Amino acid sequence: MKIINSKLKGLKIIISNKFRDNRGYLREIYKKKIIKENLVFHYFAKSKKNVFRGFHFQRSNQQIKLVTVLEGKIIDICIDLRRNSPTFGKSFKILLSEKNRKSILIPKGFAHGYLSLNNTNLVYFQNSTYRDKNQEKGILWNDTSLNVKLPIKKPLISKKDQLNMSLKSFQKKYKHI
Repeated sequence: MKIINSKLKGLKIIISNKFRDNRGYLREIYKKKIIKENLVFHYFAKSKKNVFRGFHFQRSNQQIKLVTVLEGKIIDICIDLRRNSPTFGKSFKILLSEKNRKSILIPKGFAHGYLSLNNTNLVYFQNSTYRDKNQEKGILWNDTSLNVKLPIKKPLISKKDQLNMSLKSFQKKYKHI
């Protein structure tokens, strides 16, 4: 495994090892001795092409997330919402795919979202805390102040995510997480 620091402090790109033979392959995703985080809650999401999920965060009981694509490819985007961060409100975008073996380790204090690019996309999440639906909040996917450009104009968005707040509203209501 190789770990690369991103331009946003604490946000790391993980390139996993893949061992291939005539039967297929084995891919390492998480090694506690390398990643160090205790990731206790695991789940995966299956999305079809052009689905956008996000930008999600938990107001309290924040999560560290390791996001890995098992099948397909996504554009993964993280937004810094941390108190006193010099990169508050800035985003980081990366292509994650089964092929490139990249994952992203997202520290507490970030909103997260992704756009599915293939017909089938399986995204595996490992989190440091459990989901708390009462603390789930979101930032609008198309907030122009984020300056996040997607390759499509009209992604498929859940009704819940369509009601997310702008970054300005987030700052007014919470200031930071």
